Amino acid sequence: MDFLDPILHEWVSMILRWLHVVAGIAWIGSSFYFIHLDLSLKPREGLPAGVQGDAWQVHGGGFYHMVKYLVAPARMPDELTWFKWEAYTTWLSGFALLIVVYYFGAELFLIDKSVLDLSPLAAGAVGLGSLALAWLAYEAMCRSPLGRHELALALIGYVFLVALTYAFTHVFSGRGAFTQIGALIGTMMVANVFVVVIPNQKKSVKALLAGQVPEAKWNYEGKQRSVHNNYLTLPVVLLMISNHYPLLFATRYNWVIVAIVLLLGPLIRHFYNSRHAGKGSPWWTWAAAAAGMIAIAWLSGAGPRATTASASPAKVDVAAVDDIVLSRCSMCHAEQPVWAGIAAAPGGVMFDEPARIHRQAKLIGLYAVRSNAMPPGNVTEMTGEERATLAAWLATQRKP
Repeated sequence: MDFLDPILHEWVSMILRWLHVVAGIAWIGSSFYFIHLDLSLKPREGLPAGVQGDAWQVHGGGFYHMVKYLVAPARMPDELTWFKWEAYTTWLSGFALLIVVYYFGAELFLIDKSVLDLSPLAAGAVGLGSLALAWLAYEAMCRSPLGRHELALALIGYVFLVALTYAFTHVFSGRGAFTQIGALIGTMMVANVFVVVIPNQKKSVKALLAGQVPEAKWNYEGKQRSVHNNYLTLPVVLLMISNHYPLLFATRYNWVIVAIVLLLGPLIRHFYNSRHAGKGSPWWTWAAAAAGMIAIAWLSGAGPRATTASASPAKVDVAAVDDIVLSRCSMCHAEQPVWAGIAAAPGGVMFDEPARIHRQAKLIGLYAVRSNAMPPGNVTEMTGEERATLAAWLATQRKP
């Protein structure tokens, strides 16, 4: 983002990220609450006609009596509270953040020329195009006869997302691939609200005002998309914070890790959904989730995506180590970064002096040896031999 002052760019990024997180908390909170409410409703005698069930709740010192109409009440209430802007604000702020950080900063955060030599414009075009095309494909599946078979739709949708993840890891950097699949799922989720849930609710309101009975299918379609969002929420949250964890996105089996995460999120939600519906507590889901996390930890230790040179130097040349880090990392990690758009050393980590390099040995090992997260997108073209030299040096650091 060369046309913005680096400090202004940093502040724009921070404000958008803060807004995105706050709006996301509001959206996820209301979504989880209404799923819980819907599942906890119980049919009882004496309820008004058309009521699916009711539930009593207590919070903040008060009692609440919640009632849900299966289609709609016979008479339109005077006031309605619409839950939509949480979703819209989450997506709008996230999309702006995606543009500002990843598409304008494509050379650092989206492109890895060792994966595919893309120009920033081409990378941004692929990213934006994939958001639109993937949503259209998902929408077509939901509206097709497949949409009436939830299990089959879930399985095909899962394969679809894993295949997209695999494709992204062969187009973008690992960090860019994780962010892109997270943004793609988030786009599907907010489109469910914008294209299906809210329009169907407006149709019901319009029918009531006209003295007509709303169609039951409007409620079914909205409920279906809300359930999809419920099961996708936990995976997308992890994907959006994954850029802080290089052993997730910058390792050899990163796409397999995403495939496991896409299973773990729904498993955890199944546990809570079952409890809320009064159908028992399927504790096996936690055992499966624990096994999945162990699998992720094992996969993350398989090394970086691009294999490094296997032969480590017999004798470590510390001066060579300093030269590698200085030449490949210090343009950003310095008191006065020289890389365009970087106002201050990321994370406050500096490598512009040998003493500082040696103090950060563990970070170097995590980001440049155990994974290839740094340099971002390998923009300074650190070689496999150089990573092997760093690995040999780190091995000496661990010896007593």
